[in-house]
Amino acid sequence: MSVKTNTISCVDAVVVGAGFAGLYMLHTLRDKLKMNAVVFEAADDVGGTWYWNRYPGARCDISSYHYSFSFSEEIQQEWSWSEKYAAQPEILAYLGFVADKLDLRGNINFETRVISSSFDESSQRWTIKTDKGHTVVCKYYISGVGTLSTATIPSYEGKDTFKGEVYSTSTWPHQGVDFTGKTVGIIGTGASAIQAIPLIAEQAKHLTVFQRTANYATPLQNGPMNPAEATAIKADYSRFRHEARAALAGVPFPNMRESIFKDSPAEVQQHLEACWKEGGFALWLGSYGDVLFDEKANAIVAEFVRNKIRGRVKDPKTAELLCPDYLYGTKRQPCETNYFETYNRDNVSLVDIKSAPIRKITETGLELSNDQHHDFDCLIYSTGFDAFTGPLFKLNLTGRKGIRLQDYWCEGPRTHLGLMTHGFPNFFMITGPQSPSVLFNMPLGIEQHVEWIADVIHHMETNDLETIEPEKAKEDEWREVVESIANSTLMPKTNTWYTGSNIPGKPRSFMVYLGGGAAYKQVCDEVVDSEYSGFILDNAAATQEVAVL
Repeated sequence: MSVKTNTISCVDAVVVGAGFAGLYMLHTLRDKLKMNAVVFEAADDVGGTWYWNRYPGARCDISSYHYSFSFSEEIQQEWSWSEKYAAQPEILAYLGFVADKLDLRGNINFETRVISSSFDESSQRWTIKTDKGHTVVCKYYISGVGTLSTATIPSYEGKDTFKGEVYSTSTWPHQGVDFTGKTVGIIGTGASAIQAIPLIAEQAKHLTVFQRTANYATPLQNGPMNPAEATAIKADYSRFRHEARAALAGVPFPNMRESIFKDSPAEVQQHLEACWKEGGFALWLGSYGDVLFDEKANAIVAEFVRNKIRGRVKDPKTAELLCPDYLYGTKRQPCETNYFETYNRDNVSLVDIKSAPIRKITETGLELSNDQHHDFDCLIYSTGFDAFTGPLFKLNLTGRKGIRLQDYWCEGPRTHLGLMTHGFPNFFMITGPQSPSVLFNMPLGIEQHVEWIADVIHHMETNDLETIEPEKAKEDEWREVVESIANSTLMPKTNTWYTGSNIPGKPRSFMVYLGGGAAYKQVCDEVVDSEYSGFILDNAAATQEVAVL
């Protein structure tokens, strides 16, 4: 249902976001649990991150048939992908197809942002307010806002003075941008920029890339979907999904070898070359099991990638500038198509802003700390995201005793299982911080979270329970689990958005559970089997008694 503005509406559940998470959560609440649920979505259509990120070259880095819902056999059979790695328009069309197939749009309030979310202890209900004047009271409140939906743009001096065209890869104009005959500057060389830069360079009169940190990008090796492969997947989807869920990252890599030191140097090079040619995350997550655990193993693969870069970039100085110096794979590995060859073009320049940072934005371009000035017609920001916590903080959540989520998480996220947080009863996070989230196949991870949340709600409704929240001590235990697993790897040794280190002043905390999806699901299932051990559940009678006292 859609809700009316300037009135107070009462529903069973409110969901924020209409991407993969919000769509499946809505379908589950409305069609399986038969609940009265509404969704608030800032965009004017479904799609989530795939609605907003329309920059040139935007596409998934997980193969198409893996990056899709598994809950409906009908949807699985009816939808076919055209490419090995789907581009943004096709993923957006897929999510529109799902929304139409399940008739979900009527329950989604589009072009609506949540501006405040507060828990009332006397009524044990959430009150949600929006920028369109909605006030909705609900028992269950679920975030489907995603982990990478709040872009961050550095507060450069003079940022608002530039008189040319300004764009961000995270909120690209829907009509596209024509750079023909224009000089362009782009700040950032992360995953989005690496996809966009080759295509912008083909069009622009001149493109200047401002790089702070080089990345170990490897070829995506995209191409048309093989019809025989697609037919084989559809004929045995159950096995396909079973293998995916059993894999550490939600995508199988059957050629993974245990240790790089069990092969001869020649065998290592041969295997790395095979992974390079396979493309996608095969080198990062499917080459050798010790690459992300042993610095000596890591150094071998890092140099392999650097040599690939040197072989693709003609100018030696530019090539070295494009060679990363941090531990391989400790940042999310971008996948690219002709990215490094782009720097062989006469109309592309690479500028190092690590040695000479940006001093200020000017009316005509930008100025570096070494007094160099660069002029251009268009400026593009591709400067990353306030990951995990940023989108949640924008909901302006206030829990028990009036505490704000920002204050409760002032030293980093506190959750149990990455799903709930103490003091914020009946508030659920889909792929929240301290869950597998971005290091697991997102659609499958979302499904596991949605189904766990649905089980909780069904249990509460069946047993006349009013609220659920984790014990505070369990948050400390879970954080220790998450960080202990992370610290057994090389991942925390690099400053990344996994740790919040890309945001000035953000507390450093590793925010991804690295134990794998199967192990994580087992932990979540054990909680259910133990009748929600580690969670505080109150029934209606107990709540009323407390209210009277």
